[in-house]
Amino acid sequence: MKKFALTLTAALLLSGAAMAETVKVGIASEPYPPFASPDASGKWTGWEIEMIGAVCKAAEMECEIVPVAWDGIIPALTAGQIDAIMASMSITEERMQTIDFSDKYYNTPAMIAGAKGVEMTPDAAGLTGKIIGVQVSTIHETYVQKHFKDVAAEIKIYTTQDEANQDLVAGRIDATQADSIALDAFLTSEAGAACCESKGAVASDPEVLGLGAGVGLRKGEDALKAKFNAGIAKVLEDGTYEAISKPYFASSIYGG
Repeated sequence: MKKFALTLTAALLLSGAAMAETVKVGIASEPYPPFASPDASGKWTGWEIEMIGAVCKAAEMECEIVPVAWDGIIPALTAGQIDAIMASMSITEERMQTIDFSDKYYNTPAMIAGAKGVEMTPDAAGLTGKIIGVQVSTIHETYVQKHFKDVAAEIKIYTTQDEANQDLVAGRIDATQADSIALDAFLTSEAGAACCESKGAVASDPEVLGLGAGVGLRKGEDALKAKFNAGIAKVLEDGTYEAISKPYFASSIYGG
């Protein structure tokens, strides 16, 4: 009887392990260096990819990365095609009407980049008459439409930030707004360094720019939210966050 009970217990444990669900973590399918980009073999690499692995490990979750087109990533979450979004998505009041968020895992300013030698400041006065490019369905599109629509010559909307960067290099737009780290990566590339430079960070607008990047989750997924929060806290506390960040960034991107 004892042997049978032990065998049954082992079987139940194995069954429970087999039934444990993999958490599908959605990332944007568009490259967004240095946070996430596919290499030549198609494998996704970058700071955020490493952070997903570290946070999931710290939270003792089995996670699978699922690339999804950026403009469809929230619908994919609410429809249950993915369980979480970890794609540099800023925590904003507008998004919180549809989804929930974990604690932030980084927070960096928004920046304007433009052609070298062209006088430009990251405000309405400096962008008057300029053609501004921005990625669709981002906080940067919302910010530009709110703060610069009335002064810009044109606001061009792109599917990816890389397309906006390419048009900036080609001279088809005068400026682009994006996360400072993402633009730093572009400005240190061969093409970016040859043509363009930072024009500075835009003025703070927490309502639009949010409170940092967090893990997007479906409303009511409190247990999963708690796991992600615990994982984020652990990697920050045990030095993993700093170890992953150091090869990518000269200073902390966690923010205040």
